[in-house]
Amino acid sequence: MEAFLVSTGIVALAEMGDKTQLLSLVLAARFRKPWPIVLGIFAATVVNHGLAGAVGAWVNSFIGPDVMRWILGLSFIAMAVWMLIPDKLDDDGVTEHSRWGVFGTTVIAFFLAEMGDKTQIATVMLAAQYNAYLWVVLGTTLGMMLANAPVVWLGDKLVKKVPIRLVHVISAVIFLVLGVVALFAKNVPGLA
Repeated sequence: MEAFLVSTGIVALAEMGDKTQLLSLVLAARFRKPWPIVLGIFAATVVNHGLAGAVGAWVNSFIGPDVMRWILGLSFIAMAVWMLIPDKLDDDGVTEHSRWGVFGTTVIAFFLAEMGDKTQIATVMLAAQYNAYLWVVLGTTLGMMLANAPVVWLGDKLVKKVPIRLVHVISAVIFLVLGVVALFAKNVPGLA
């Protein structure tokens, strides 16, 4: 359950102001059909995070706990720095795939936008850390939905009221703390 809750919280925070959240806003404004967009986000996230979780589980199967602790610690610290770099959205990907309909466009655009993104990297790291593939993927998927579905339904009103910079700073601090704990606390449950 810890893997699920931590994964949900980390991805929901990391997703605030992320390019996929901006993509949600663009898709909602362009198509004005929230259900196919939300279902497309869900489908793309399950596939993307399922693959990322599998990579994390695979990495965990052949790397020793001390090496894994250092990899995770440094990765979380790098993620903290990455959180402070604002994302931008290139609208070309949305118009390029519009022939696939609202659902298809959303699935393709989201899957591609998530490749190498913070939340995908976080999913790999969390799956490696917790060795609980299913709970991590379910948690990161829920975190993605918690951050993006409201944007589809509430659009500009929600995004304008959330202080994105503050959310990024808080997320960066959380990742930094996780990284430091992973590096220096050998006997912390879930990090060894």
